[in-house]
Amino acid sequence: MIIKQAMVLAAGLGTRLRPITETMPKPLVQIGGKPMIDYVLDALVGAGVETVAVNVHHHADQMEAHLANETRARIRISDERARLMDSGGGLVKGLKLLDPDQPALVMNADLFWVGERDDEPSNLVRLAQQFDPSRMDMAMLCVEQERTTGHNGKNDFSMADDGRLTRYVSGAPNPVVYAGALALMPRLFEDGPDGPFNLNIYFDRAIAAGRLFGTDLHGQWLTVGTPDAIAPAEAVVARYGGSR
Repeated sequence: MIIKQAMVLAAGLGTRLRPITETMPKPLVQIGGKPMIDYVLDALVGAGVETVAVNVHHHADQMEAHLANETRARIRISDERARLMDSGGGLVKGLKLLDPDQPALVMNADLFWVGERDDEPSNLVRLAQQFDPSRMDMAMLCVEQERTTGHNGKNDFSMADDGRLTRYVSGAPNPVVYAGALALMPRLFEDGPDGPFNLNIYFDRAIAAGRLFGTDLHGQWLTVGTPDAIAPAEAVVARYGGSR
């Protein structure tokens, strides 16, 4: 399966990254000389995505100006200037700009990875290949703690041998971190609330139904939540020579 449409969640306030985010949106903060959202767009376009919905709120004008320069994919803006919708509400609103009958990828604008191998399919291609709507509500990229930079040390899920995910509890086998990328059918969110809500509600529903699955991320995963996380992230990017 090649997934040709995507939603990028880019509307957050980036409060922990202040004072940098007082004057710019977090997705435009540069790591290794490139805005974080550009790592995300590179990965999506490289996997075959042609249309990308992006939600904006914090310093929205800067986000729109930056995205206007993207020529490799059609960009559709989901405007949250009037009301910040949180991860779930933002996804419900943004997915309405995409084809409800075709699968979509979803990524966070401030989470990315480097160090994929050129001789194997990319992380997003493998995620798309794993996603089976007949058995899954969502498939997500997951990464082990040992291959994260800037993470808080908490595990999110346990992954079974067949990829099925459950919430992590202390001592559970195969702990993994959610790496900020999903494959899903937009119609999954047709019953979503109109207001702000957290995406974890849908994760828990999928787990209860046995329909949340994970794919191992290859390479090194980065998150930049605070100013002191920038230097370690840039060191990793330099070590791997940038994104694929």
